[in-house]
Amino acid sequence: MSEQEFFGKNLVLTTEFDRYLLEHPEVAEQIPLNAQIVLLPDDDPELSQKNREEAAAQREPGQPVVYVHIQQLAPAVSRLVNPQISVEAA
Repeated sequence: MSEQEFFGKNLVLTTEFDRYLLEHPEVAEQIPLNAQIVLLPDDDPELSQKNREEAAAQREPGQPVVYVHIQQLAPAVSRLVNPQISVEAA
């Protein structure tokens, strides 16, 4: 996996996890202050392993680690309601 793919996949997972925490503040309350959060997608073992390795390399002494196992991502769905398109001629 290239660094660009690694970054892109984690960007999507991080964004979705942030959204999840906003919708489920009770989950956010379970995460210790200054914890390292490691996202582990079950459907991408290569990314899970790379995230574990990166986390181990970056962990600060005494820092708690929170592993977030993710079964899968649901398909992305637009939240736009009845968009209207108008085209202006050049």
